[in-house]
Amino acid sequence: MYEIIEGFMEAVELIITLDPDVMAISARSIVISFTSTVFATLIAVPLGAAINFGRFPGRKSLINLIQTLYALPTVIVGLLLFLLLSRVGPFGFLRLLFTPTAMIIAQTVLVLPIMTGLTISALSGVDPVIRDTLHSLGATRLQFLINIMREARFAILATVAVGFGRAISEVGAAILVGGNIMASSFMSSTRVLTTAISLETSMGNIPKSIALGIILLAIALGVNLAITAVQHR
Repeated sequence: MYEIIEGFMEAVELIITLDPDVMAISARSIVISFTSTVFATLIAVPLGAAINFGRFPGRKSLINLIQTLYALPTVIVGLLLFLLLSRVGPFGFLRLLFTPTAMIIAQTVLVLPIMTGLTISALSGVDPVIRDTLHSLGATRLQFLINIMREARFAILATVAVGFGRAISEVGAAILVGGNIMASSFMSSTRVLTTAISLETSMGNIPKSIALGIILLAIALGVNLAITAVQHR
């Protein structure tokens, strides 16, 4: 018990003194996860809207497939991307394996089904009276979409928060395609909070693991508080 308390105290000291390694890993995690969340949002929101408002054969089956992919194993995504981006893979010539770009791709693939499914739920949850009113007023398709998106904006913001939380907490695919590399250059390194926690724990460096864990929780809490503040404006 004493060792755990001592570990927490040392972890707090690492955070307060702005340990360079801890800060660099934290900043890299935010940059990679934020970028992947932006890309996923740009794809998921239009795709979710198209599926929700579209009427085509197999629509329900497609929604069920998207919801099934919520539980997509991270190591499977990492393995598939590893095979595609490796030197013998079809995209090996791009030399993306073990780079932050590969990690962004992996996180985007992982959060895309979740954000798409939640976007569909957010849009389908809009009051039917609003839809009927827009139709009765003769709103164009574009005006209809804009107003429905405006009504569902808070739910979509929550979707973005969930996507970011899923991205920044990813570890399996991040290790497989990133390699957990600590290089001299900020953007050449692929060590992020989750992979660093795994490594430091296995090495017995408990204080640093706790420090990184506290920062990870603080980032997730900060994003949720920011979303909540926007929703209550």
